[in-house]
Amino acid sequence: MAARHPLQRLASPSRSFSALLHIAGIVSFSASFRYLQLYPQLPDTTYGGHFQFLTIIGLGLALMTMVSGLLADLFLIPQFFTVKNSLSVCSTPLAVLVSILYWGLVSIDKSLVVPPDVQHLLPIIPDVGFHAMPAILLSLDLLLLSPPWTIRMYSAMSLSMVLAFLYWGWVEWCFTKNGFYPYPIFEILSTSQRVVLFTVSAFLMTLSTLALKWVYGKLNGIEMFQKEAVNPIKAD
Repeated sequence: MAARHPLQRLASPSRSFSALLHIAGIVSFSASFRYLQLYPQLPDTTYGGHFQFLTIIGLGLALMTMVSGLLADLFLIPQFFTVKNSLSVCSTPLAVLVSILYWGLVSIDKSLVVPPDVQHLLPIIPDVGFHAMPAILLSLDLLLLSPPWTIRMYSAMSLSMVLAFLYWGWVEWCFTKNGFYPYPIFEILSTSQRVVLFTVSAFLMTLSTLALKWVYGKLNGIEMFQKEAVNPIKAD
């Protein structure tokens, strides 16, 4: 297979920098899952477990993306590279969204996203591992080691809305089993306010996709991507 897409910044799949970045992602994300085993944030008996948290769903997708990338690096099989790039369209904007929502809400009031009884269990290094490293490492993978995304604004919005309301449905289903929400903010908001929250989240995820395309275009000299990101409706 070709070492790189003609519009791609660095060679990938490859057994050099590409493999190192994917290994770094796997180590970081695996360490976060290991932390959950050592210091669980929810009782083991809760329905849905830690996958009630959007952070952990995003972390799982990020880990799958990096594993696919590393398999492509090691075996140079095109199908693994294709899987990695397909997963990246979901996992990278979702990781960026998680970082925006988490750090934004924490700056307002940490108790909106972290129950008071578990705040002491999340020191800064694990906090960064959960809520920053997926966005950082996946963005680097996209910008340096991936072919350009072809997803357009309306497709990105549709994907974001589907993911947002699937997650809401999952959270409500878990609530019927457990009697509580994973994030305290859900307890505070009414149903109509949750609709607004998830709609805004979908909009932010769409903006994340467009912003990543703009940066990719800027970094790799693709003027069309920059125009699409700035004026997505016209581009569609």
